[in-house]
Amino acid sequence: MDAALDLFMEKGFAATRVEDIANRAGISKGAIYLYFRTKESILEGLVRRSIIPIVEQSEALALTMQGNPVMIIRMMITMVAERMRDPRLFAIPRLILAEAGNFPDIAKTYRNEVIERGFRVLESLLQQGMEQGLIRQIDPRLAIRNIAGPMIVHALLANVFGAEEDVNIDTAAFVESHLNILMNGLLKEPEGQ
Repeated sequence: MDAALDLFMEKGFAATRVEDIANRAGISKGAIYLYFRTKESILEGLVRRSIIPIVEQSEALALTMQGNPVMIIRMMITMVAERMRDPRLFAIPRLILAEAGNFPDIAKTYRNEVIERGFRVLESLLQQGMEQGLIRQIDPRLAIRNIAGPMIVHALLANVFGAEEDVNIDTAAFVESHLNILMNGLLKEPEGQ
């Protein structure tokens, strides 16, 4: 899988052949087919190995931590942003974005197993915050996109366009700025007042 990821990053998913992956990994092409039916299933395996654990960690945070859902949202956003700083990790959603039009089943799998699961966690936390009177009444399904959108754009700018190095935007500083704007827009009483 590491050989596949390296080649997908270097050549792109469509241009990489299973034979290339086998050669890079130092195994036979047939050995790959013992574990993966298709090249697409290799990419799905990369998602399950690298991205799904982040989703599972977010779900675990939401399930095991009691109390203030706002603090849990803060922890989740910080954790996801820190994990996505790894260029090899970010390469996977980047590949999904690049290949979604050519491989819609991969995009559908990613949406179901990553995006929708993450959105359900955030929606639940937002709902809890509203029920506890910490978050003003909002449409959680729309708010999720407002929460995730800036994080996705920041990751794209940093990992695709190299903007982080160009303007010296520190990920931790960005996360804190995003959370400040987000929370003071969501909370009934802005933080620090």
